[in-house]
Amino acid sequence: MLKTIITSLALLPTMAFAQTFDFDMTKPQPAYNAETGYGYDLLPPPVSAGSLAGLSTKRSSGKTANAPFYFSVKVPDGNYRVSVTIGAKKKAAETTVRAEGRRLMVHNAATKKGKFLTFEFVVNKRSPQIDDKTRVRIKERERDYLTWDDKLTLEFNGDAPAVQSIHIERDDQVPTIYLCGNSTVVDQNFEPWASWGQMITRWFGPGVAVSNHAESGLTARTFIGAGRLDKILTTLHKGDLLIAEFGHNDEKERRPGDGAWYHYVYNLKIFVDQVRAKGADIVFCTPTQRRAFEADNKTIKNTHGEFPAAMMSVAEREKVPVIDLNQMTKTLFETLGYEGSKRALVHYPKEAYGRELADNTHFNPYGAYEVAKCVVMGMKQLQLPIVKYLRPEWQDFDPAHPDDWQTFKWSPSPMKENMKPDGN
Repeated sequence: MLKTIITSLALLPTMAFAQTFDFDMTKPQPAYNAETGYGYDLLPPPVSAGSLAGLSTKRSSGKTANAPFYFSVKVPDGNYRVSVTIGAKKKAAETTVRAEGRRLMVHNAATKKGKFLTFEFVVNKRSPQIDDKTRVRIKERERDYLTWDDKLTLEFNGDAPAVQSIHIERDDQVPTIYLCGNSTVVDQNFEPWASWGQMITRWFGPGVAVSNHAESGLTARTFIGAGRLDKILTTLHKGDLLIAEFGHNDEKERRPGDGAWYHYVYNLKIFVDQVRAKGADIVFCTPTQRRAFEADNKTIKNTHGEFPAAMMSVAEREKVPVIDLNQMTKTLFETLGYEGSKRALVHYPKEAYGRELADNTHFNPYGAYEVAKCVVMGMKQLQLPIVKYLRPEWQDFDPAHPDDWQTFKWSPSPMKENMKPDGN
């Protein structure tokens, strides 16, 4: 049934400074506000307590039980180990947990009546502030993203979400995977858009954090120019890993010196040098394919020109490991076929989102989930040390044998948008 509310065991006057928080989700909890620094967020708060314990509750908005809900805690920038216990005493439940900008943490976890499961994961929280004088120059559209605010937000979703408790504590020791890229990597905040960067979190346990700094429409140059790499460098250290996927938008730059073999490779070299100067490791991802078939409707055509080859050349020269997402997504799309590949991208009729959507670049949740598996598989094939933090339920993946889209189950977030992300 619907979820209610939450009782903080932390003392209110110390909320702004606390590093550890405990919430009893079966007891009342106020709506979030900046003064208390925690609470039910984004959607109208429940009218009464009890739904998380399996009792029936209605929202002030008129929505009834089993609707998604959000809970936020005000915390400084950093990595936070989160433990959630899901399930209910009086009902069977199915719960999905996402963090910040729809980062998938727990997917369709089923619990029987009176049974409970506990999941641990690490959430990276950040703000645009780089230092006392500089900030990341985020886009106007990012100002309302959950990614850049001053709180850690959890989304509880699913057929029948039920949560008993939430524990949050700061973890300054956990290694971090930093993601750099464009709209195929970014934490897409709105349904039906999705990217592999917000799905890869599903497969990593509490031994590692994922910090996704990608944004729609960016190139390697504009990523650096906006201060995003500078932001990463403030916390990057030995044991961390940075993954960079660029190309989609770089190929459209038209300034003097632009193109695959000058500014693009020059900026990729900046990533290599800056990351290694911090003692961290770097991996390249060649750009994901667009759903662009040859006339035979069987073969994906190359729309990226020489950019994948240029990335490979930098990687060879600088001894950077490469995940060839360009080839893996070619295999994925060709396996799904001309019509079936639409199921991996944002192709929806007008009735679904208010206007027809036919986007051959940006993934929907199913497509992003499959591409995230490609990335994890690439990490395993490269024998990267970070793969030791994969969850035990991970199973090796072959893009020539994708999951069946008809059996992929996704509970949409309440936040929706029919405007295409920047870039193509």
